[in-house]
Order: sequence, then structure tokens, then C-alpha cells
Amino acid sequence: YAHVKKTGGVKCSSPEDDRPTIPLNLNFVVPKKEISMVPDMGKWKRSQAYSDYMGFVLTLNEAVKGKKLTCEFNVSETIDNLLSLLGTLDRWIDETPPVDQPSRFGNKAYRTWYGKLEQEAEALVSTVIPADKHAAVPEIAVYLKESVGNSTRIDYGTGHEAAFAAFLCCLCKIGALRVEDQLAIIFKVFDRYLRVMRKLQKTYRMEPAGSQGVWGLDDFQFLPFIWGSSQLIDHPTLEPRHFVDEKAVNEHHQDYMFLECIKFINELWNISAVPTWSKVNQGLIRMYKAECLEKFPVIQHFKFGSLLSIQPVKP
Repeated sequence: YAHVKKTGGVKCSSPEDDRPTIPLNLNFVVPKKEISMVPDMGKWKRSQAYSDYMGFVLTLNEAVKGKKLTCEFNVSETIDNLLSLLGTLDRWIDETPPVDQPSRFGNKAYRTWYGKLEQEAEALVSTVIPADKHAAVPEIAVYLKESVGNSTRIDYGTGHEAAFAAFLCCLCKIGALRVEDQLAIIFKVFDRYLRVMRKLQKTYRMEPAGSQGVWGLDDFQFLPFIWGSSQLIDHPTLEPRHFVDEKAVNEHHQDYMFLECIKFINELWNISAVPTWSKVNQGLIRMYKAECLEKFPVIQHFKFGSLLSIQPVKP
């Protein structure tokens, strides 16, 4: 974890570390927006939340390095509970078919679906949080509600994806998710989240939020590209140049998140010119910071509480 200390990042608590990851007397709060003008962006980049969020993304990036989706990993009870929470969201899509309406995009049935989540979010979140941390439920539930799109605009983008990563980061901070859950967080939970989001986007014809494919990757997601390229670091045969080869993509897409994303967008992006996956991975992390985390239109919606705090990082 040396690299986590450098980034000041969030470390999921490890089994031998029985000290709680957060002081028990912490007063949980309902998170709220703090970045209301472009000049506030400096406050975000100096914040504990930014440091914790980036640390979480990089810790997971390290954990999946060179690992296949099909490799063996621990699946804890919390992971199972998160999967059934996502299964519930999925089932609600089936129970809320799109309505007939004149406009092709932004089906209004999405608002009905979202209304269910708004009503049930705290009950759902309480299924994944240990009883002694129950006080954290209202704070953490906000990130779940923020992670599925915007019900006014019926759109979805990388800011919503960031809210889901923030939701998982908070579960690590309170000790509900632990160090041995890292692979399952990406390979099980995030993978399931992506599938539910794709189904939402297709069913309700959601618009991409803000971006118009700025980075030519995917209008909706970014993190799977980072983690997926990390999976491919030091792969014996699959190099970035094979990326444009449909046969290679089809043969391996069950094992690698990155290729799953490619199958979804079916639009090949010219990373085949970059020599190694390690370089691709580093480039994507830089791009994510610049194109998502440092963009005011994305970050103005981010909410801060006691777990992801707007307070500056302690020197």
C-alpha cells in the first residue's frame, strides 16, 4: 500500500486491523453541494474528499493489475448484499416499462423508477451497513441516489458514475467493505452496476450528461476503462495494438472489463498506437482527472459530508 500513503488515499480496513477506520463519535451528516462557482474548484482539489476519492480509485487500480474477471477472489456477505441491492434496482426497471411519448429521448418512466429509489434508498443501504454503523445510512444513501442519473434531465454521465465510486469509498471508510473485498468491488459490484446502468440508459433512452463524447471513449462511463486497462498490464499476448482486432476483442471480452466496454460502445478508439497497457493506464488516469474531476460542470453536483469532506487535506 505504499502508493496509497503517497496519494493520501482511502484504504479499505484489513482484517487484522480491528481499529475502526473512522472515529466512532463521528457525526454523520447529509452531504450537500459545496462547489457552486468555478473558483471553488481549488477547494475541491485541496479537499480530503478529492484525496480520498482518488486514493480509492488508485488503490483499486493497483488491486486489479494483471487480474482476469474470472480469477478467484473473496466474496463477502457485504458484497452479496450490494449485489442484491443492485438486483433490486434492475428488477424495478422490468417493473417500470417505458411509456409512449412523442420525444424519443428521456423516457418519463425513468422518473417513476427513480421515485422508487428515492423512497427506498435508506432501506436498501441499511442492508449493506453493519448495525453498529447504522447512523451512517442517511449520509451514504445520498451517494447511491446520486449514482443513477438525474431525474429532471433524464441524463447520466461520469459524475453519476463518480457518485457510485464515492458510495463504495464511504462503505470502505466505515469498515463495511474491507481490504479483501477489493477484487469483488470491481469484478462483481462495479460490473453489476455497469450492467444496470446500461439497461437504464437503453430502456429510458437517457441522454449523456454534459459530455458529447468529449474523450471519444464512452459518453456514460470512464472508470472501467482505467481499471480495465490495469487488468491488461503485462498481458502475455494482448497488446494495445490488438485492440482494433475484432477477433481478439471477441475472444477475450469475458475476461476483461475494458473489452466489455468496447463491446458496448462498438466504436474503436485509437489507443492501438500506445505501446504498453501501463502507458494507456497512466494516460487514462491523467485524462480522468482533467476531463472529469477537474471539470466544473461535473463537480458542481458532487456532495460532501463527514466521510467525503470538503475540509482541506491535513498537511
